[in-house]
Amino acid sequence: MIFDYQMIWENLPLYWGGVLVTLKILLISLAFGLSLALPLALMRVSKSPWVNFPAWLYTYVIRGTPMLVQLFLIYYGLAQFEFIRDSFMWPYFSSATFCACLAFAINTSAYTAEILAGSLKATPPGEIEAAKAMGMSRGKLYRRILLPSALRRALPQYSNEVIMMLHTTSLASIVTLIDITGAARTVSSQYYMPFEAFITAGLFYLALTFILVRLFKLAERRWLAYMAPRKA
Repeated sequence: MIFDYQMIWENLPLYWGGVLVTLKILLISLAFGLSLALPLALMRVSKSPWVNFPAWLYTYVIRGTPMLVQLFLIYYGLAQFEFIRDSFMWPYFSSATFCACLAFAINTSAYTAEILAGSLKATPPGEIEAAKAMGMSRGKLYRRILLPSALRRALPQYSNEVIMMLHTTSLASIVTLIDITGAARTVSSQYYMPFEAFITAGLFYLALTFILVRLFKLAERRWLAYMAPRKA
């Protein structure tokens, strides 16, 4: 079998367009997902069951159901309700990009909330006691001590979530978006060369994964340097 490089070269613009769509979906989903995850994480560490339980139920349901099911429910399922079709939200819910970003943001918010909640619970008691000794209010304690500290410690786990979300964006092609996987499916159906088409897509995902891993390694080296073992 001979790999058809010429066919791939001719379709590189389609793949590059797919890369831009993938990055757009990924960044929007992560931004909104993190924004939603922060209050959810604070609710998860609350001692009040009235505050903790709704956040726990949300993360349990989202993490306990497949991403593809969530995407189908938002993109296909909501369209069956007349009040959705007649509302001002219909132009948004009829958009594949909006539905994909919404589904991915909801999914990543649940996982990120649990990551942040775990980091908040792992805060050394000494940091909290020192902040209280200085007379910090509860809001200032969270704003200046707990959240910054938890966000730094969560970097390694959150980097895994970002990589998983990058790979999850490949599902966007199912709802007609031409991302990297969508470009590969287009090339495969047009030339009947699935091996070349999807190998190329895999290489693009591999390159993006490598870049993200390196960026997070740099971030960890910058903000987690105090946790590194001291050299003798």
